[in-house]
Parts: sequence; structure tokens; C-alpha cells
Amino acid sequence: MTRVRALLAAALVLVLVSDHRPHEHSVGAVGGPLAWLLASSTDLGPARGRVQLTVALHSERRPEGLINWAERQHLSVNWRPGDDWAVLAGAPADMANSFRVAVHDYRGQRGQTFYASPQQPSVPPTLGGEISGLGRILGYTPHHLARPPQPPLTDTPKPGLSPGELLSAYNATGLTKAGFNGKGATIVFFEFDGFDQDDLDSFATLTGLPEFTPTVVGGQSGEPHGETVMDLEVAHAIAPDAHLVVVNARPTLEGDGNYQKIGRMFEDADRQFPGAVWSLSIGWACDKLLTAADLAPVRAALTKAQSHGTTAFDATGDNGGLQCKGGEDWSTPPGASDVGLDALSSIPEMTAVGGTTLSTDTSGVWLGEQAWFNPPLSIGSSGGVSALYPRPDWQHSVSSNRDSSHRLSPDVAATADPLTGLRIVFGHQILVGGGTSQAAPIWAALTTLMNQYLVAEGGRPLSMLNSLLYRIASGAPRPAFRDISLGGNAVDVAVPGYDLITGLGTPNIDNLARNLLDIQRSR
Repeated sequence: MTRVRALLAAALVLVLVSDHRPHEHSVGAVGGPLAWLLASSTDLGPARGRVQLTVALHSERRPEGLINWAERQHLSVNWRPGDDWAVLAGAPADMANSFRVAVHDYRGQRGQTFYASPQQPSVPPTLGGEISGLGRILGYTPHHLARPPQPPLTDTPKPGLSPGELLSAYNATGLTKAGFNGKGATIVFFEFDGFDQDDLDSFATLTGLPEFTPTVVGGQSGEPHGETVMDLEVAHAIAPDAHLVVVNARPTLEGDGNYQKIGRMFEDADRQFPGAVWSLSIGWACDKLLTAADLAPVRAALTKAQSHGTTAFDATGDNGGLQCKGGEDWSTPPGASDVGLDALSSIPEMTAVGGTTLSTDTSGVWLGEQAWFNPPLSIGSSGGVSALYPRPDWQHSVSSNRDSSHRLSPDVAATADPLTGLRIVFGHQILVGGGTSQAAPIWAALTTLMNQYLVAEGGRPLSMLNSLLYRIASGAPRPAFRDISLGGNAVDVAVPGYDLITGLGTPNIDNLARNLLDIQRSR
């Protein structure tokens, strides 16, 4: 283990010292992933059409000062009563003149055209009392699509886990034997790809579980690539009586205002399915590409949904801690600018889920876990320190090997190694699921079992879960987490206690549910 830690530490040093990227020294110049996105794109000259900028506000009061200032600048303000954010919009030249920045059109390596500013606008001095921050002037969001599930190992007679083995591994069998199977619960999945009903039917036949047909909102989001199928089958394996909903998230990638669109999508899901459990396994850019103001519409919508009883889980990503690596959007050697978090999973109200390699016996009984990382394939569980958000109060009880005053991620973990995932059916083949995009729906489905148990015992469904998880981890009657202290990724190593790859660890669901009930009864 000492040798493994030494190799991981050396890899981290190599990542950091190899960051020979040019740095802009001019005031307001952007750096990091946005600078590299623009450097790898073709500058088409001054932007045309309309551009917009998200503004974070200090309060939910009508921003009279901003509205009056924008009118003088020939810009419009889109604000709704009760929102602590607004959107400035107008002609590129007016936006550029108002903030003394350049606004150009660009063509990216994928052929996409978008507007952007190579400088970060600053808050006008007269508006500091109303505005707490500004987003990026950027009309494109690089996004991550999950890798497809893996084929089973040919030299293994029984690859992957059955539903019963998965439940056994996380000590949820007691709940299911007591009749808690997700009945009455709704799990909402936000997806970029589609699914084939034949695969779901085949999975039900393979596992002996009831057949199921998800509700689809917004139409199928494209051809099946494996992500949606895996999410649905993982959830059905754990909570076969839960109502599963697939929301087409592809429209959030079209044009600009992506995070406002995500916020509206969350609001719609909250209205249609109040109190549902949410699972997200897709990435809308890394946190270093944005500012907290950009995410204000998303955070506000998530917070509102949680007030109605929603719990939300988001995968941290599979880039081994290098979530800001540009993929097809830019090509560079790995550097310090690549170290970062998936933007949405970094929101404090989101429960971020990392990944492990799971070891069980032939009955699915848990034997051990370690942080998931596959260096030859450059994949593994991501995590790290937020570039956007201060550390929430509930997270002050933990320390990390990259300690800071900012939000730490992930919060929890579950199996993500494609060699130790759930047996699924995709493309009419039996495959093995994997990635943190498998770990997130595992937690979402397990939460429906806990909700059903809590209600049956006179408690109430969970919503704002993070503060409860950290409270239980700091001391509870029953051990609710399996601490992961082996392995690492490209940036960090797993350590006893909290770490930046697996968070608090993986769940012992029976104990966790009972601890949560104790807390509810004590209030």
C-alpha cells in the first residue's frame, strides 16, 4: 500500500508540474478551462445576434438598480419575483460596452459556434449593493457523456452482481424482506440518451423482476448509448415497485442559457413529481469553467424542490479527478487546470456520489471496497475541492488530504468499477454496469427504500440529506458507512475517514435508515 500511495503522489506531482500553459496577466482575463476552450477554437470576430449574462443577487427583492442601469445600457433584464438571480441580455456590442470586455463568436473543434468573452466582467460599482456576482459571457457548455456499459469478462462464469447481491452488498436485504421495495416512490432521471424498451423487458426476464415501462418527459432524447438503460435497470433492481421517470435533458445543451434551462427543467420536474428522488449521471461542464452566479438558477430550483421533499444525487464523474479535462473540446497535456469538479455535483445541496471497486463473496456479502481507478484507461472516480462554493456548515466535521475552506466532494460512494457492477441488458446483450453514473442511481434507489421504511415507522421522507449524512458519520448508534481507505485516483488517495474520492464511504443501508429514524424521532 505504501508503494501505491507513492505512485499516486508521484502522478499528482507530474500532473501539477506539467502545466506549462500560458497565463494571461491582463486584468479580468479568464484562465483555466475557458481560456483553453477559446484557444482551441477559431475566433470569428465580434459576436452577432443577442448575448446574455446571468447575475446573482444579494436578495429576492426586485433589482431596481440593475433594471435602471440596464435600460441606460440598452440591455434587458429578465427577473421573476422570488428569484435571487436575473439575466441580462442584449446586443453583443452593448454587452461589451457595458462591461468593457470583448464579446466574439467562436467555432469549436466539434464545429459548434458560440459567443464568449475572453475577459470576466466585473460588477459595476454602483450595483454592488444588489449584485453578488456575475456569470460568464459564454454561449456554450462543454458536456460529458457517460461511457457505455462494459461487456462481461469472458473468463468469469458469473460476471457482475445480481439485484439480490447488490442489495446484500449494501445491507439493504432486511428492508426488502420487510416489504420495502420502492412502492409509492418516484425516481426521476435526467438523461442525454434514449433507451430501448426491449432491453428493459429482457432485464426483467433475466432478473425475475416485474416488467416496467418508464414515463418519458420531453420525448426520447436520442439513440440509446447505455447510460439511460443502465440507470433504469439499476434502480429497478433495487426498488422494483418505484415509478421511474426519464426527463429528456438534451434541450439544455441547445443554444445559450444552459444553466437557466437546467433550472427550468428542475422546476418542471418538481411541479410534475413533487417529493421525487432525483438521479443525475451526466455532466454539464466543470466548475472551473463557470462562476457560482452561472449556477444560481440551478441551485435555486434544486433548493425549492428539496423544500417539497426531493433528494438529489449526482455522479462526480469518471475522469479520475480531472473533470476539467476538455475531451473533444480542446487537447492539452494534463495539467493543474484539469483538476476540478463536475459543476452540478459541486452544488452544496446536491449529494455527490463517487465510485468504488467492490468485493463480495458468492452470495453478495460485502468483503471490502477501494477507490475505483483504472490508470491504463484513464478512468476512475472523480472528486475534489470546489472552486465555487465555501464549505457548508455540515461539512466542517470532516477534514481531507486537500483541506480547504471550500465544499468537498463527493459526499458518499457506491460501486462504479465496470468489473464489479450490476449485470444489465443493453443492446440485447448481458453487460456489466459501471462508472459513477451507476453509483448515483444506486443511492437514489436505496433512498426510496429508506423513505418507505421511515414513513412506515412514523417518520417522514428524506429531502435535504447531506447535513444528516455528515451528522451520522460524526457519531451515531450504528455504523452507517463503510470507510474506504485503499486506492486513489489521478489526484488524491483514499484515506481513513473522509476522502476526496469516496467521501464518507459506501452505505450500510439498514443501519443508515435506523439512524435517520432516530434523528427524526428526536426532533
